[in-house]
Amino acid sequence: MSKPLMAKATAVWLVDNTTLSFQQIAEFCGLHELEVQGIADGDVAGGVKGFDPIANNQLDPIEISRGQADPAYRLKLKFNAAAVGEEKRRGPRYTPLSKRQDRPAAILWLVKFHPELSDGAIGKLVGTTKPTILSIRERSHWNISNITPIDPVALGLCRQSELDAAVQAAARKKATDGVVMSDDERRKLVSTEQSLGMAPEPKMPEGLSGLEVFGDEEKEAAGDFSDAESFFNLPHGDDDEDDEDDQPRR
Repeated sequence: MSKPLMAKATAVWLVDNTTLSFQQIAEFCGLHELEVQGIADGDVAGGVKGFDPIANNQLDPIEISRGQADPAYRLKLKFNAAAVGEEKRRGPRYTPLSKRQDRPAAILWLVKFHPELSDGAIGKLVGTTKPTILSIRERSHWNISNITPIDPVALGLCRQSELDAAVQAAARKKATDGVVMSDDERRKLVSTEQSLGMAPEPKMPEGLSGLEVFGDEEKEAAGDFSDAESFFNLPHGDDDEDDEDDQPRR
């Protein structure tokens, strides 16, 4: 349901000039019922001037009469013929001028750490065009040598939830296409919360990478030093008597 212009000011006017219930006003203005109650108590929107929806051609007087007669009635916003056929603008999202110079760094970060994302997905995240993304992918951008990859979330170009949603969509597409992903790619394709909750992958130190587990035959060939006596070559039997002979006699 569409909201009226200046929804909070409209709610102030309806509270002051009608006997509509808080729930009816909240549903019509897109507010919470407790917020409307706060307006009536003077705790919310203290300095807001009421905005008449009837005088501004947003609500018919008959709607208010019906709502006051029936508490279950839901007010309907007046039909606006000028808004018919108006569609949401398509294309890359708007990026403020102060952040446009940061887009190449964000694109390079996404290309480097999330190569599974398509050019269209990257364009929606940071508000850029496919030729710009392609030039950074192919390292033909005029300033590629001076671009440092930076997380677009840290730059404020997109939200973490939007990045996670794009990565999850890429994961689903790969699964649908039957592409086999490595463990490292799977960790990249999960959301931030899931990645933080995953146990770290066990890694063998480089100094131990050449060691192998030997079987019984290999142990015999290399020498089995599993028991301490064989390892230290401790003396047995007659050697103890020799030790007694070596002791000085009294």
